[in-house]
Amino acid sequence: MPEALTLKGHDQSSVAAVSQTPDNAATITSTSRGSPSPTGKTKHSKQSLDYMLRSGLSGGAAGCAAKSLIAPLDRVKILFQASNPQFIKYTGSWNGVLAAVRDIRRNDGVVGLFRGHSATLLRIFPYAAIKFIAYEQIRAVLIRNPQQERSWERRFASGSLAGVTSVFCTYPLEIVRVRLAFETRKDHRLGLRELCRSIYRERHTSYPLLGGYSNFYRGFSPTVLGMFPYAGISFLSHDIAGDFLRSKEYALSSENPHNKKKPVLKAWAELASGGFAGMAGQTASYPLEVVRRRMQVGGAIGDVKFPGIVETGAKIWRENGLRGFFVGLSIGYAKVVPMVATSFFVYERCKLYLGIS
Repeated sequence: MPEALTLKGHDQSSVAAVSQTPDNAATITSTSRGSPSPTGKTKHSKQSLDYMLRSGLSGGAAGCAAKSLIAPLDRVKILFQASNPQFIKYTGSWNGVLAAVRDIRRNDGVVGLFRGHSATLLRIFPYAAIKFIAYEQIRAVLIRNPQQERSWERRFASGSLAGVTSVFCTYPLEIVRVRLAFETRKDHRLGLRELCRSIYRERHTSYPLLGGYSNFYRGFSPTVLGMFPYAGISFLSHDIAGDFLRSKEYALSSENPHNKKKPVLKAWAELASGGFAGMAGQTASYPLEVVRRRMQVGGAIGDVKFPGIVETGAKIWRENGLRGFFVGLSIGYAKVVPMVATSFFVYERCKLYLGIS
Protein backbone atom coordinates (compact mmCIF):
# COMPACT_ATOMS: atom_id res chain seq x y z
CA MET A 1 0.00 0.00 0.00
CA PRO A 2 2.09 2.93 -1.26
CA GLU A 3 -0.35 5.49 0.19
CA ALA A 4 0.68 4.47 3.70
CA LEU A 5 4.19 5.84 3.13
CA THR A 6 2.87 9.39 2.89
CA LEU A 7 1.21 9.27 6.32
CA LYS A 8 2.90 10.24 9.55
CA GLY A 9 2.61 9.49 13.27
CA HIS A 10 -0.17 7.29 14.52
CA ASP A 11 -1.97 7.34 11.15
CA GLN A 12 0.99 5.53 9.53
CA SER A 13 1.14 2.85 12.21
CA SER A 14 -2.60 2.20 12.10
CA VAL A 15 -2.66 1.88 8.29
CA ALA A 16 0.36 -0.39 8.44
CA ALA A 17 -1.35 -2.55 11.01
CA VAL A 18 -4.36 -2.95 8.73
CA SER A 19 -2.24 -3.71 5.68
CA GLN A 20 -0.23 -6.43 7.44
CA THR A 21 -3.22 -8.62 8.26
CA PRO A 22 -6.01 -9.88 6.03
CA ASP A 23 -9.63 -8.81 6.54
CA ASN A 24 -8.66 -6.25 9.18
CA ALA A 25 -8.31 -9.04 11.77
CA ALA A 26 -5.55 -7.26 13.64
CA THR A 27 -7.58 -4.08 13.91
CA ILE A 28 -10.60 -5.91 15.30
CA THR A 29 -8.50 -7.77 17.88
CA SER A 30 -6.76 -4.60 18.98
CA THR A 31 -10.04 -2.72 19.40
CA SER A 32 -11.54 -5.43 21.58
CA ARG A 33 -8.61 -5.30 23.97
CA GLY A 34 -8.16 -1.54 23.99
CA SER A 35 -6.45 0.63 21.40
CA PRO A 36 -4.66 3.96 21.41
CA SER A 37 -6.90 7.00 21.02
CA PRO A 38 -5.92 10.10 19.02
CA THR A 39 -4.67 11.65 22.28
CA GLY A 40 -2.20 8.83 22.82
CA LYS A 41 -4.24 7.37 25.70
CA THR A 42 -5.50 3.78 25.66
CA LYS A 43 -9.14 3.56 24.68
CA HIS A 44 -10.84 0.66 26.46
CA SER A 45 -13.70 -1.26 24.87
CA LYS A 46 -16.71 -1.27 27.19
CA GLN A 47 -17.17 -4.98 26.55
CA SER A 48 -13.60 -5.83 27.61
CA LEU A 49 -12.86 -7.49 30.95
CA ASP A 50 -10.35 -4.76 31.72
CA TYR A 51 -13.01 -2.05 31.37
CA MET A 52 -15.52 -3.96 33.50
CA LEU A 53 -12.96 -4.51 36.28
CA ARG A 54 -12.02 -0.82 36.33
CA SER A 55 -15.67 0.18 36.23
CA GLY A 56 -16.48 -2.23 39.06
CA LEU A 57 -13.61 -0.94 41.20
CA SER A 58 -14.78 2.64 40.63
CA GLY A 59 -18.35 1.73 41.50
CA GLY A 60 -17.41 -0.20 44.63
CA ALA A 61 -15.25 2.64 45.92
CA ALA A 62 -18.03 5.13 45.20
CA GLY A 63 -20.58 3.06 47.08
CA CYS A 64 -18.39 2.62 50.17
CA ALA A 65 -17.52 6.32 50.32
CA ALA A 66 -21.17 7.35 49.99
CA LYS A 67 -22.50 4.89 52.59
CA SER A 68 -19.81 5.75 55.14
CA LEU A 69 -20.76 9.42 54.86
CA ILE A 70 -24.37 8.89 55.90
CA ALA A 71 -24.18 5.77 58.12
CA PRO A 72 -25.60 7.43 61.31
CA LEU A 73 -28.60 8.86 59.46
CA ASP A 74 -29.14 5.52 57.77
CA ARG A 75 -29.51 3.76 61.10
CA VAL A 76 -31.96 6.32 62.46
CA LYS A 77 -34.01 6.11 59.25
CA ILE A 78 -34.25 2.32 59.50
CA LEU A 79 -35.46 2.58 63.11
CA PHE A 80 -38.13 5.09 62.05
CA GLN A 81 -39.26 3.23 58.94
CA ALA A 82 -39.60 -0.10 60.71
CA SER A 83 -41.49 1.50 63.65
CA ASN A 84 -39.04 0.34 66.30
CA PRO A 85 -41.03 0.52 69.58
CA GLN A 86 -38.28 2.48 71.36
CA PHE A 87 -38.09 5.16 68.66
CA ILE A 88 -41.69 5.70 67.53
CA LYS A 89 -41.91 8.70 69.89
CA TYR A 90 -39.15 10.47 67.94
CA THR A 91 -40.71 10.27 64.47
CA GLY A 92 -42.18 13.26 62.68
CA SER A 93 -39.65 16.06 63.13
CA TRP A 94 -35.99 16.99 62.86
CA ASN A 95 -35.92 17.46 66.64
CA GLY A 96 -36.94 13.83 66.85
CA VAL A 97 -34.05 12.84 64.60
CA LEU A 98 -31.58 14.67 66.83
CA ALA A 99 -33.18 13.18 69.94
CA ALA A 100 -32.88 9.68 68.43
CA VAL A 101 -29.20 10.29 67.66
CA ARG A 102 -28.61 11.47 71.25
CA ASP A 103 -30.47 8.42 72.60
CA ILE A 104 -28.33 6.03 70.57
CA ARG A 105 -25.12 7.80 71.61
CA ARG A 106 -26.13 7.79 75.27
CA ASN A 107 -26.89 4.07 75.32
CA ASP A 108 -24.29 2.71 72.88
CA GLY A 109 -21.79 5.49 72.26
CA VAL A 110 -20.72 6.69 68.83
CA VAL A 111 -20.24 3.08 67.75
CA GLY A 112 -24.01 2.61 68.10
CA LEU A 113 -24.58 5.07 65.25
CA PHE A 114 -22.60 2.74 62.99
CA ARG A 115 -24.20 -0.51 64.12
CA GLY A 116 -24.59 -2.73 61.07
CA HIS A 117 -22.16 -0.62 59.04
CA SER A 118 -19.68 -3.48 58.57
CA ALA A 119 -22.48 -5.49 56.97
CA THR A 120 -23.31 -2.40 54.92
CA LEU A 121 -19.80 -2.21 53.49
CA LEU A 122 -19.76 -5.94 52.78
CA ARG A 123 -22.95 -5.46 50.81
CA ILE A 124 -22.39 -2.07 49.24
CA PHE A 125 -19.06 -2.77 47.50
CA PRO A 126 -20.37 -5.65 45.36
CA TYR A 127 -23.77 -3.94 45.06
CA ALA A 128 -22.36 -0.66 43.74
CA ALA A 129 -19.76 -2.45 41.61
CA ILE A 130 -22.40 -4.66 39.96
CA LYS A 131 -24.80 -1.71 39.54
CA PHE A 132 -22.31 0.48 37.68
CA ILE A 133 -20.91 -2.40 35.62
CA ALA A 134 -24.44 -3.43 34.64
CA TYR A 135 -25.37 0.17 33.81
CA GLU A 136 -22.38 0.65 31.54
CA GLN A 137 -22.98 -2.66 29.76
CA ILE A 138 -26.77 -2.31 29.41
CA ARG A 139 -26.40 1.29 28.29
CA ALA A 140 -23.91 0.25 25.62
CA VAL A 141 -26.46 -2.24 24.28
CA LEU A 142 -29.53 0.01 24.42
CA ILE A 143 -27.83 3.24 23.30
CA ARG A 144 -25.65 2.78 20.23
CA ASN A 145 -25.81 6.16 18.49
CA PRO A 146 -26.43 9.88 19.20
CA GLN A 147 -30.08 9.60 18.20
CA GLN A 148 -30.72 6.89 20.79
CA GLU A 149 -28.77 8.96 23.32
CA ARG A 150 -31.63 11.47 23.27
CA SER A 151 -34.18 8.80 24.24
CA TRP A 152 -35.04 9.19 27.93
CA GLU A 153 -36.80 5.79 27.80
CA ARG A 154 -33.53 4.04 26.94
CA ARG A 155 -31.64 5.93 29.66
CA PHE A 156 -34.36 5.10 32.18
CA ALA A 157 -34.39 1.42 31.19
CA SER A 158 -30.59 1.21 31.48
CA GLY A 159 -30.65 2.51 35.05
CA SER A 160 -33.64 0.42 36.10
CA LEU A 161 -32.24 -2.86 34.79
CA ALA A 162 -28.85 -2.13 36.36
CA GLY A 163 -30.47 -1.48 39.73
CA VAL A 164 -32.53 -4.68 39.64
CA THR A 165 -29.47 -6.74 38.65
CA SER A 166 -27.41 -5.44 41.56
CA VAL A 167 -30.24 -5.90 44.07
CA PHE A 168 -30.82 -9.51 43.07
CA CYS A 169 -27.15 -10.36 43.54
CA THR A 170 -26.72 -8.73 46.96
CA TYR A 171 -30.14 -8.77 48.65
CA PRO A 172 -29.32 -11.32 51.41
CA LEU A 173 -26.60 -8.99 52.70
CA GLU A 174 -29.17 -6.18 52.81
CA ILE A 175 -31.45 -8.29 55.03
CA VAL A 176 -28.59 -8.92 57.47
CA ARG A 177 -27.65 -5.24 57.51
CA VAL A 178 -31.18 -4.07 58.24
CA ARG A 179 -31.66 -6.59 61.03
CA LEU A 180 -28.39 -5.54 62.67
CA ALA A 181 -29.35 -1.87 62.45
CA PHE A 182 -32.88 -2.51 63.73
CA GLU A 183 -31.89 -4.31 66.94
CA THR A 184 -31.56 -1.98 69.95
CA ARG A 185 -31.91 -4.29 72.95
CA LYS A 186 -28.52 -4.96 74.51
CA ASP A 187 -29.66 -8.30 75.95
CA HIS A 188 -30.87 -9.54 72.58
CA ARG A 189 -28.05 -8.68 70.21
CA LEU A 190 -26.65 -11.39 68.02
CA GLY A 191 -23.38 -11.67 66.19
CA LEU A 192 -23.29 -11.92 62.41
CA ARG A 193 -23.18 -15.72 62.34
CA GLU A 194 -25.88 -16.14 65.00
CA LEU A 195 -28.10 -13.62 63.24
CA CYS A 196 -27.82 -15.47 59.92
CA ARG A 197 -28.78 -18.71 61.67
CA SER A 198 -31.71 -17.00 63.37
CA ILE A 199 -33.01 -15.59 60.07
CA TYR A 200 -32.63 -19.00 58.40
CA ARG A 201 -34.63 -20.73 61.14
CA GLU A 202 -37.55 -18.29 61.08
CA ARG A 203 -40.79 -19.45 59.48
CA HIS A 204 -40.60 -18.97 55.72
CA THR A 205 -43.57 -18.20 53.49
CA SER A 206 -42.31 -15.95 50.69
CA TYR A 207 -40.55 -18.52 48.51
CA PRO A 208 -41.25 -22.00 50.03
CA LEU A 209 -39.14 -23.87 47.50
CA LEU A 210 -36.02 -22.12 48.83
CA GLY A 211 -36.65 -23.24 52.40
CA GLY A 212 -34.88 -21.15 55.04
CA TYR A 213 -32.94 -19.31 52.36
CA SER A 214 -36.18 -17.58 51.35
CA ASN A 215 -35.98 -15.56 54.57
CA PHE A 216 -32.96 -13.76 53.13
CA TYR A 217 -35.18 -12.51 50.29
CA ARG A 218 -38.03 -11.28 52.48
CA GLY A 219 -39.28 -7.99 51.06
CA PHE A 220 -37.57 -8.64 47.73
CA SER A 221 -40.69 -7.97 45.63
CA PRO A 222 -41.26 -4.39 46.87
CA THR A 223 -37.52 -3.84 46.62
CA VAL A 224 -37.57 -4.69 42.91
CA LEU A 225 -40.70 -2.61 42.35
CA GLY A 226 -39.07 0.32 44.12
CA MET A 227 -35.75 -0.13 42.36
CA PHE A 228 -37.25 0.33 38.90
CA PRO A 229 -38.23 3.98 39.51
CA TYR A 230 -35.36 4.71 41.92
CA ALA A 231 -32.42 3.51 39.83
CA GLY A 232 -34.04 4.49 36.54
CA ILE A 233 -34.86 8.05 37.62
CA SER A 234 -31.53 8.46 39.45
CA PHE A 235 -29.40 7.60 36.41
CA LEU A 236 -31.72 9.47 34.05
CA SER A 237 -31.73 12.60 36.26
CA HIS A 238 -27.96 12.48 36.63
CA ASP A 239 -27.50 12.26 32.87
CA ILE A 240 -29.94 15.10 32.20
CA ALA A 241 -28.47 17.35 34.90
CA GLY A 242 -24.94 16.59 33.71
CA ASP A 243 -25.78 17.38 30.10
CA PHE A 244 -27.44 20.64 31.17
CA LEU A 245 -24.46 21.75 33.26
CA ARG A 246 -22.03 20.90 30.45
CA SER A 247 -24.12 22.98 28.05
CA LYS A 248 -23.72 25.91 30.45
CA GLU A 249 -19.93 25.45 30.33
CA TYR A 250 -19.62 24.27 33.92
CA ALA A 251 -17.04 21.71 32.88
CA LEU A 252 -13.37 21.87 33.79
CA SER A 253 -11.20 24.01 31.55
CA SER A 254 -9.13 20.97 30.60
CA GLU A 255 -11.11 18.55 28.45
CA ASN A 256 -11.56 14.87 29.21
CA PRO A 257 -8.46 13.18 27.71
CA HIS A 258 -10.39 9.94 27.21
CA ASN A 259 -13.65 11.27 25.79
CA LYS A 260 -13.78 14.66 24.08
CA LYS A 261 -17.58 14.44 23.73
CA LYS A 262 -18.04 14.27 27.52
CA PRO A 263 -16.05 17.00 29.32
CA VAL A 264 -15.39 16.50 33.03
CA LEU A 265 -17.74 18.54 35.21
CA LYS A 266 -16.38 20.79 37.93
CA ALA A 267 -16.58 19.26 41.40
CA TRP A 268 -19.55 21.33 42.55
CA ALA A 269 -21.41 20.69 39.29
CA GLU A 270 -20.88 16.94 39.52
CA LEU A 271 -22.06 16.95 43.15
CA ALA A 272 -25.10 19.07 42.21
CA SER A 273 -26.16 16.71 39.41
CA GLY A 274 -25.75 13.72 41.74
CA GLY A 275 -27.74 15.40 44.51
CA PHE A 276 -30.57 16.20 42.10
CA ALA A 277 -30.59 12.59 40.94
CA GLY A 278 -30.79 11.35 44.52
CA MET A 279 -33.72 13.59 45.41
CA ALA A 280 -35.68 12.62 42.31
CA GLY A 281 -35.13 8.90 42.79
CA GLN A 282 -35.93 8.98 46.50
CA THR A 283 -39.22 10.80 46.01
CA ALA A 284 -40.42 8.31 43.40
CA SER A 285 -39.58 5.15 45.33
CA TYR A 286 -39.99 6.02 49.03
CA PRO A 287 -43.46 4.48 49.71
CA LEU A 288 -42.27 1.10 48.45
CA GLU A 289 -39.10 1.46 50.52
CA VAL A 290 -41.21 1.85 53.68
CA VAL A 291 -43.18 -1.30 52.79
CA ARG A 292 -39.93 -3.17 52.18
CA ARG A 293 -38.43 -2.19 55.54
CA ARG A 294 -41.53 -3.34 57.40
CA MET A 295 -41.40 -6.70 55.62
CA GLN A 296 -37.67 -7.12 56.25
CA VAL A 297 -37.89 -6.74 60.03
CA GLY A 298 -41.07 -8.80 60.44
CA GLY A 299 -39.30 -11.59 62.32
CA ALA A 300 -37.50 -9.18 64.60
CA ILE A 301 -40.75 -7.65 65.93
CA GLY A 302 -42.50 -10.95 66.50
CA ASP A 303 -44.73 -10.88 63.43
CA VAL A 304 -45.45 -14.54 62.68
CA LYS A 305 -47.73 -13.92 59.69
CA PHE A 306 -45.11 -12.31 57.42
CA PRO A 307 -47.68 -10.53 55.21
CA GLY A 308 -47.03 -9.68 51.56
CA ILE A 309 -46.82 -6.29 49.86
CA VAL A 310 -50.56 -5.60 49.82
CA GLU A 311 -51.13 -6.68 53.42
CA THR A 312 -48.13 -4.68 54.66
CA GLY A 313 -49.26 -1.60 52.75
CA ALA A 314 -52.78 -1.93 54.14
CA LYS A 315 -51.42 -2.21 57.68
CA ILE A 316 -49.33 0.94 57.25
CA TRP A 317 -52.39 2.76 55.89
CA ARG A 318 -54.53 1.68 58.85
CA GLU A 319 -51.91 2.78 61.36
CA ASN A 320 -50.88 6.16 59.92
CA GLY A 321 -52.73 6.79 56.68
CA LEU A 322 -50.88 8.31 53.72
CA ARG A 323 -48.36 9.89 56.08
CA GLY A 324 -47.21 6.41 57.09
CA PHE A 325 -45.73 5.82 53.64
CA PHE A 326 -43.50 8.88 53.99
CA VAL A 327 -42.29 8.44 57.58
CA GLY A 328 -38.63 9.41 57.67
CA LEU A 329 -38.67 11.04 54.21
CA SER A 330 -36.93 14.16 55.51
CA ILE A 331 -34.17 11.92 56.83
CA GLY A 332 -34.26 10.17 53.48
CA TYR A 333 -33.53 13.42 51.67
CA ALA A 334 -30.81 14.38 54.14
CA LYS A 335 -29.30 10.93 53.62
CA VAL A 336 -29.83 10.28 49.92
CA VAL A 337 -28.90 13.66 48.46
CA PRO A 338 -25.31 13.70 49.84
CA MET A 339 -25.01 9.94 49.38
CA VAL A 340 -25.91 9.89 45.68
CA ALA A 341 -23.95 13.09 45.06
CA THR A 342 -20.86 11.51 46.64
CA SER A 343 -21.43 8.24 44.82
CA PHE A 344 -21.60 9.77 41.33
CA PHE A 345 -18.73 12.16 42.09
CA VAL A 346 -16.37 9.43 43.32
CA TYR A 347 -17.40 7.13 40.47
CA GLU A 348 -16.74 9.69 37.76
CA ARG A 349 -13.44 10.75 39.29
CA CYS A 350 -12.29 7.14 39.73
CA LYS A 351 -13.17 6.44 36.12
CA LEU A 352 -11.11 9.44 35.06
CA TYR A 353 -8.17 8.34 37.22
CA LEU A 354 -8.35 4.76 35.90
CA GLY A 355 -8.55 5.95 32.29
CA ILE A 356 -12.06 4.78 31.34
CA SER A 357 -14.05 8.04 31.61
